[in-house]
Amino acid sequence: MTVKLVDIASIIRSKNAGPYELTLDIIFKDREWYEKIKKAKAINRSLICGLYNIPEEDILNIIEFDPAGAVKITIKRPLVSGDIGETDVYGAQQHAPLLALEFDI
Repeated sequence: MTVKLVDIASIIRSKNAGPYELTLDIIFKDREWYEKIKKAKAINRSLICGLYNIPEEDILNIIEFDPAGAVKITIKRPLVSGDIGETDVYGAQQHAPLLALEFDI
C-alpha cells in the first residue's frame, strides 16, 4: 500500500533552530500511522540526505517523539540565516521536499 505523507500527517513544517540549523517537524494524524512509519524506519538518514541533497554528517538528529506521535529532524542550514544569498531567513519553507514523500507501508 502506497501512502502520501501529506495524507497521514496533520503538520509538516520547518523552522529555524538557531541561525545555523533547521528543524523539520512531522506530526502524524493518528498513532497508527506514526507507529507504522516508525516501525518501518521510513524516515531515516538516507531519505533525508536524498531529499535535501546533503551529506549524512549534516543531519544532526532524527528523533521519534512518541508522546506527540511526531518525528523531528534537525539538519545544518546550507547558509546561515540572513547571510548573503540566503532566501528563507526563518526556515519556514524548507519542508517542501517532504510534501512529495510517499511510502510503501
